[in-house]
Amino acid sequence: MRRRDFIALAGAAAWPIAARAQQPERMRRIGWLENAPADGPAARARATAVKEELEKLGWAVGRNLTIDYRWGVTSFEMAQRFGAELLQLSPDVVLCVGSPGVKALQQATKTVPIVFLQVAEPVDQGFVQSLSHPGGNITGFAYLERTTGAKWLALLSEIAPRVKHVAYLFSPKAAPYAHFYYEAAQTAAKPGVQTNANPVNEPAEFEPILSPLGVDGGVILNADAFIGANLKLIIELTTRYRLPAIYGGGSSDVWIREGGLMSYSPDVLAQFREAAAYLDRILKGEKPADLAVQQPAKFQYVINLKAAKAFGLTVPLTMQMTADEVIE
Repeated sequence: MRRRDFIALAGAAAWPIAARAQQPERMRRIGWLENAPADGPAARARATAVKEELEKLGWAVGRNLTIDYRWGVTSFEMAQRFGAELLQLSPDVVLCVGSPGVKALQQATKTVPIVFLQVAEPVDQGFVQSLSHPGGNITGFAYLERTTGAKWLALLSEIAPRVKHVAYLFSPKAAPYAHFYYEAAQTAAKPGVQTNANPVNEPAEFEPILSPLGVDGGVILNADAFIGANLKLIIELTTRYRLPAIYGGGSSDVWIREGGLMSYSPDVLAQFREAAAYLDRILKGEKPADLAVQQPAKFQYVINLKAAKAFGLTVPLTMQMTADEVIE
């Protein structure tokens, strides 16, 4: 073969390789079904945390990744509607925050991978077969063990020993699992301390529950999306009626800085960062059935001393020393 013929042949063979190398990366799609409102600080922090972790793993929005968001999902009906919209976009995986969203997606698809966050008792709710072997197309990051309800009551009683009547506020629509925590708190209540479960479905229902509690009243706020969406109102009311309250929901530490008394919840942003690794593994071919459900490894315990003073409370030094953050 003459040299110029060889060069021409080699060039022709190399051309498809070069052309392929210049092709844009395949665009992958993540659907995001979220219980936090779009304009809230929690939503921004969560979205930023996940994108930062995905970028470390080689994924960049606009280059090889698209993320479609649906915010403020606080009920099963909303989850059905927004979940259907996301599935119509043919996502490679859906990041789903909250139990209503997981329930809606579980009914809508058995094939699209789902990674959940802020879901309590996922086995009891029927979302996975077990924590170690989820099975099916769903896995994720469990939120709270049911014994956390007892922890909330213990912390509330420690910071406010005068509390004898405790209102446990929760949304039945957003938190079908709330009874696990309430029962734990009820069982752990010391003699003389009365707990009452108070379901709420509308913001207007908060004040009629809180105003009659009186000087020996206290409040536990369940970890659910409806409570989280109304924390500003709840803080205003508990401050007005001088009711010590502990906030159990994700990102509630943000509201403690805005005037709430105390919060105890998992480190939500840490779980969102960890979820990015699961999204990456699924996008690269792994199956949710083979990815164990993870339990929270870190909790955040925050106290607002200014709020305590407004309630006439003296925070024991032991509580201040064990808190992750004390706001002066």
